[in-house]
Amino acid sequence: MLMRTDPFREFDRLAQQAFGTAPGTWSRPAAMPMDAYRHGDEFVVEFDLPGVDPSAVELSVERNVLTVKAERRPTLRDEHVEMQVSERPLGVYSRQLFLGDTLDTEHIHADYQSGVLTLRIPVAEKAKPRTISISTANDPGRRSIDA
Repeated sequence: MLMRTDPFREFDRLAQQAFGTAPGTWSRPAAMPMDAYRHGDEFVVEFDLPGVDPSAVELSVERNVLTVKAERRPTLRDEHVEMQVSERPLGVYSRQLFLGDTLDTEHIHADYQSGVLTLRIPVAEKAKPRTISISTANDPGRRSIDA
């Protein structure tokens, strides 16, 4: 159902965590952590975006490629504030996922609560299990096919 787009992205994310490298920029966004799982007839993807305003999140789908971009902007403070510690990362985050043909990209539902962006992607009707009736020679409605 889901394919990863860049095998080195996980290495970049681990290096950023281990070495505290610079936050993402629009030209080179940082990866955002995610969980993905199937729940019944839908595929669920959850992205961690703490401190990101929902208006700073962009979602798009093009040819079964889902792109999520978000920007964590600095908090506005008045000029008399003297910062003592600043450890919360700011910058741009992005993730692309290849969605298989078995998912219905026309009906994706997005919800943002408590810093978690949750996408619910329904499984396409053509991918759901179905029963196929079998006709027998005694069925009057049976048609023969000549090869």
